[in-house]
Amino acid sequence: MTKQSIFGRIAQLAKANINALIDQAEDPQLMLDQMVRDYTNSIADAESAIAETIGNLRLLEEDHAEDVRAASDWGNKALAASRKADEYRSAGNAGDADKFDNLAKVALQRQITSENEARMAEPQIASQTQVVDQLKNGLNGMKQKLEQLKSKRSELLARAKTAEAQRKVADAVKSIDIMDPTSEVSRFEDKIRREEAKVRGQQELAASSLDAQFESLEDIGELTEVEARLAALKSGGSPAVSATPSTPGITSGAPYTPGE
Repeated sequence: MTKQSIFGRIAQLAKANINALIDQAEDPQLMLDQMVRDYTNSIADAESAIAETIGNLRLLEEDHAEDVRAASDWGNKALAASRKADEYRSAGNAGDADKFDNLAKVALQRQITSENEARMAEPQIASQTQVVDQLKNGLNGMKQKLEQLKSKRSELLARAKTAEAQRKVADAVKSIDIMDPTSEVSRFEDKIRREEAKVRGQQELAASSLDAQFESLEDIGELTEVEARLAALKSGGSPAVSATPSTPGITSGAPYTPGE
């Protein structure tokens, strides 16, 4: 994987809107699990690439510092050679004076070369420093997003477990709800009510049969009184009027005879 792709992923993942991604997902929990894996892997890749970039920056800084030191050292050597040349020239030794002046020139050339290399490295060091700072910020952003993802995942898992527990409780309550016609308790109650109704029906049937028996007895008493009055008529008398209803086996008294 190239550095450019890693840096692009850092920028993309650091800017990701987690809530929007969750809203668009068919299964938020699976999506979050995958995102946690992606972020974790991307962070590991980014850390490796950023570490390499920081290492290269430190090498540039070390080379720059070395060029600065070299320029200073060559400057000091040029100064020393120039002073030595002046001493020889003051002593009338032109040959040695020229020799040390040439050495001073060589030192000055080396100083200029080191200064140029140091100067050329400075923009690159500044640019690399800016890139490293941006990458560090992006990496920190990714790590914060990863913590958000883990928190969201934990929250969803907890909510899913709570919802499952609530569903089980609701199912358990529903199974014993006496108002639920599909429950076992309701069916058992309905069976008892039918048995009670059957008993009431039997009692009502028995009561109607007893009433019929009493009505039969009343009919027999009435027929007996009719026969008695008919017999009285035949014997020359008139039928007696009973003050109270006659009952079987009980006479109403002697028949009434006119003139008595």
